[in-house]
Amino acid sequence: MRLALVTDAWHPQQNGVVRVLDSVLRLLEADGHEIDVISPEQFTTFPCPTYPEIPLALLPGKILANKLESIAPDAIHLATEGPLGWSARSWCLRNKFPFTTAYHSKFPEYLQKRTGVPLFIPYAGMRHFHAPSAGVLVPSPNVFTELQDWKFKGLKLWSHGVDQSVFKPGPKTAFESLPRPIFLNVGRVTVDKNLEAFLDLDLPGTKVVVGSGPQRAALIAKYPDAHFVVVSGDEALAACYNGADVFVFPSRTDTFGLVMLEALACGVPVAAYPVTGPKDVIGDSSAGVLSEDLRQAALDAMSIDPSSCVKRATEFPWSTVKDQFVANLAPQAGT
Repeated sequence: MRLALVTDAWHPQQNGVVRVLDSVLRLLEADGHEIDVISPEQFTTFPCPTYPEIPLALLPGKILANKLESIAPDAIHLATEGPLGWSARSWCLRNKFPFTTAYHSKFPEYLQKRTGVPLFIPYAGMRHFHAPSAGVLVPSPNVFTELQDWKFKGLKLWSHGVDQSVFKPGPKTAFESLPRPIFLNVGRVTVDKNLEAFLDLDLPGTKVVVGSGPQRAALIAKYPDAHFVVVSGDEALAACYNGADVFVFPSRTDTFGLVMLEALACGVPVAAYPVTGPKDVIGDSSAGVLSEDLRQAALDAMSIDPSSCVKRATEFPWSTVKDQFVANLAPQAGT
């Protein structure tokens, strides 16, 4: 099968969307599928408002149409709701070509936090984008239910995974010069990640934030006692996870939270709020503590056996994610 993957999020961006797409595509190619990725670096771009590190394609319609016609794919998947996603959606509708979409990020909640716009407005836009999709892939049962409540149709479950050949228990040497215990967060440093809820906690030892984003400079200035790190590559990232004692995930708006799985695979327990994302990753396992009292959750998580964390991570292999993705595609008739 030849697949055209259209995504506004791609390398060199470092985020959960890119991680998921890259991991699945590698497995698809190993199975003999041909994958053509259409992403922003193939177009003239402009910086995303409020997040200039992310480039967005500028008026991509004609070039994107030429690319899709040249590729002549058997199936098309639109991974994001940005300029490329909307342009590809228009092309598919004009040409009566079926396509699937994915709901990776709670963009309406992000927009609300940045602008104060009522949630129903961006959710109406998201519902409109996904309405013609042959299948809207969602990463967890809780997101599935939330989108049902917002009247989305055609929802399909599509879990996420972790590579345990990369993220696995290792020595706690990454932050050996810092006072322990180490309470870690990894991810984009943006307003929707609710990092201040973590950094405000009265905890012993050291709080460490690994990642970049538009809120980083402000948080560094506001929290001089916290330790902020930017790393490159999975090996360095795995070392950061292993250097921690507890992974603290303060976000209330993630659809999944892939970083929690990576921490668990390294044997690091999770402390989080009992919301969508953590409820799906931790579930009823003993790999983390979910509580509205995030401080107490972080302290209680310190007593969790690392083997329980690793065991929970084994329930999320990328091979299952790949198989679900293929099963949910909507190839053009006759292919």
